[in-house]
Amino acid sequence: MRLTHRNTTCARAARACEPDRKPVWCGERILGAVSDRHFVKYTFLQVDPAWRRQDSARRAEDKREFLAACEDFGADHLIQSFSLVGTRGDADIMLVAETENLDRIHEFHVVLGQSGLMKWCTQPYSFLGMRKGSEYSEDKRLVPRPFRGKYLFVYPFVKTRPWYALPAEERYRVMQNHIRIGRQYPQVDNHTTYSFGLDDQEFVVAFDTDDVGAFLDLVQELRGTEASAYTLRDTPSFTCLRVSLERALSALDGEPIPALAGLG
Repeated sequence: MRLTHRNTTCARAARACEPDRKPVWCGERILGAVSDRHFVKYTFLQVDPAWRRQDSARRAEDKREFLAACEDFGADHLIQSFSLVGTRGDADIMLVAETENLDRIHEFHVVLGQSGLMKWCTQPYSFLGMRKGSEYSEDKRLVPRPFRGKYLFVYPFVKTRPWYALPAEERYRVMQNHIRIGRQYPQVDNHTTYSFGLDDQEFVVAFDTDDVGAFLDLVQELRGTEASAYTLRDTPSFTCLRVSLERALSALDGEPIPALAGLG
């Protein structure tokens, strides 16, 4: 079955009728059981170069199907798109989706997988995190918060086990200098989510900004902190450009989606 707007609309109706769901009313939609803390999914995709050798009409249809799946999800959830063309050699596009439960992440990727473009894509990286208030600051940030900077920097993060063996009071003391330095760069916004037991990393660290140089200076300065000595892994690191999904898809083959050409 080819993915169409009608198919994705029907999928939304089917989700609402699943018997094992605990529905809650949300406007004219019924959603699954919700959590006070939201899940954030980072999906990195790389397109097979052979796809670019398909005829233009086929590529345009593949992109329209991909766009339709994302628009369906975005009707009631936060989703943002980023291009990595030119900044990474192993990924072309990234989607960041935020949901109230894991079911919606699963359903979104099932529908997305039906698009023609996904048949030409691999998923070299995938990070799953959950919002949680920091134990080292008063920042809670439990609800969806979009990235607003022109650029997004993302990396998985793992601390050493000796870090967790420190007394809570000592960890708090060490982190205060780390936080103090971060606040010296107000133009760089931190969007860390937690992944303990959910994925291979412990955190997904994401910074958005319009000032790439400020981000570089921040990371370099943080390398000298006491907390940095307890870092086990903080790679791979991704430099992403925040763009509309239409632009991210057009960047894959250098051609606009015909039905959208001239808009915006």
